[in-house]
Amino acid sequence: MRSLHADTGYLLYRLGLRSGQLFNATLQESGLRLRHYAMMRFLATVEGALQRELSTRLGYDPSAIVGLVDDLECRGLAERRPSPTDRRSRIVVLTEGGRDFLRRAEDSSRRVRDELLGPLDEPDRRTLHALLLRIAAPGTAAAEPPPSS
Repeated sequence: MRSLHADTGYLLYRLGLRSGQLFNATLQESGLRLRHYAMMRFLATVEGALQRELSTRLGYDPSAIVGLVDDLECRGLAERRPSPTDRRSRIVVLTEGGRDFLRRAEDSSRRVRDELLGPLDEPDRRTLHALLLRIAAPGTAAAEPPPSS
């Protein structure tokens, strides 16, 4: 029988778990979690999104999206607004306070990334990023450059 460390799926799971734990620890003071941060990062790239789009794009259960948006709205980091294209719908938009929070969280994000990827040199980090993009979103590998360290 193979050891767990010979199983790529298990290693990816452990890396994701460790990444989430480290990042959640950096967010602890704010009362937010990695799921909130991921949603805010996505909202920072769009002019607003329907809650069902957030669910699809982030891979979260639709019922979880409502609570996450409520949390962000209570903290003034995001808000629901009428959709400009469908007056029956509401979109979620990142507020200026949310953008400020993301700017402040960037150092924490960089520290977590550097801790996780410490054993890798810069070319290996770029390669890993490109490979993860190919796995996570087939067809979009060239869409986003890796973050610089």
